[in-house]
Amino acid sequence: MRFDFSSIRARLILGAAAVLVAFMAVAGVALQAAHADGVRTAHYARLQSTIYLLLADAEVDAAGALVMPAEFAEPRLSLPGSGLYAGILNVARNEAWRSASAVGLDPPFERSVPVGQWRYDLRQGASATFLAASYGVRWAGQGQGQAGVPLVLSVLEDNTAFDRETQVFRRTLWAWLGGAGLLLLLSQTLLLQWGLAPLQRVAQEIARIEQGEQAEVQGRYPAEIAALTGNLNTLMRQERVRQTRYKEALSYLAHSLKTPLAVLRTGLAQPQQLAATVAQQVDRMDHIVQHQLGRAAASGSARFAPYLALAPVVHRIRDSVAKVYADKRLAWEVDCPADLSWRIDEGDAFEILGNVLDNAAKWAAGRVGVRLWREERELHILVADDGPGFTDTQAILQLHVRMDEKVPGHGVGLAVVNDLVASHEGRLELGESSWGGARLEIVLPAA
Repeated sequence: MRFDFSSIRARLILGAAAVLVAFMAVAGVALQAAHADGVRTAHYARLQSTIYLLLADAEVDAAGALVMPAEFAEPRLSLPGSGLYAGILNVARNEAWRSASAVGLDPPFERSVPVGQWRYDLRQGASATFLAASYGVRWAGQGQGQAGVPLVLSVLEDNTAFDRETQVFRRTLWAWLGGAGLLLLLSQTLLLQWGLAPLQRVAQEIARIEQGEQAEVQGRYPAEIAALTGNLNTLMRQERVRQTRYKEALSYLAHSLKTPLAVLRTGLAQPQQLAATVAQQVDRMDHIVQHQLGRAAASGSARFAPYLALAPVVHRIRDSVAKVYADKRLAWEVDCPADLSWRIDEGDAFEILGNVLDNAAKWAAGRVGVRLWREERELHILVADDGPGFTDTQAILQLHVRMDEKVPGHGVGLAVVNDLVASHEGRLELGESSWGGARLEIVLPAA
């Protein structure tokens, strides 16, 4: 596997390794220090016990001289060079006693410790380092007077045993921590490989899509990636629908322009009517081009569109259509909450509402009603009029089909609306209004 340092996998592995090394280092140092403190405390406790043994065996005679036995309960004190050394200083007589283990050596015994106090420290001798424990005591006995005899008891232990014990622990600790770290790093790498496998599969599917081997992302992925693949599929579907719409628009445009062009050719044989024919057919072609351009530019599914306030759109279209059909003096009933908004492209909203309101005003006798409302996760648009109504609800949605050739128009408005509603995965229903005219309802699901 090629290790790309710019990849997410490499960043996660390097980040995990850095955190793991830092954690292991801090934990190792802390454990090592804690172990050293524990071992040192244990050694000092043994030294303190040895001092108590010395106190139990020591005697001071009537003259104030220190008297020590030949043998001790701690055998290392009787063995020369054993590493454990004891000394007692009789401060009043400046008399020093040393254990048999210190013969031929000069351990750095303590010479001054306050009575009743303990002192623990690390001392440097001529040839070695020692762990030292000292205790000051005032010995009161017969013939010693009220003051008693001040004694300083010291026990030293060669630091070699302490160093050896801590070194063994250090080697064992870092060996185990290193092994555990490598195992954790390997486990982390495998977990990352498993966790990032869906991203790799997505990349492979996208590569197959680019090569034309499949149309969209088909695999099932975790929830964190499913939203991404879902949006990606939506974008690809929208793009395919848009391309199909462009092709259909060009086809419809070519087909729709054939009739006006044929009429113009025929008009060339009638010069006296040519001007009127040209004006009429040019106007018709202009409407056809505008409708087909609007149909081709429709955005379709509005998952990525911002929310659009619909009340201003409805009122703008109502005002514009009312001016066009001002001679009919239509009574408008508009019911659209001011706070109603929906995810839809503004161009699509104007195209849908503009066509249905224009169609209603065109056929209405005197009343046009439009109502917009939200019901659960659907947007409802209801347009009604008091005109003649629909005679054939299926045919009227086909391109270039008109209910009455005497009424101006080109039969493309409702067909475009039907295509736009379908591109939004909605539905369009035609029926009879309560006024006896046409009733058109559009239902758009939430993106």
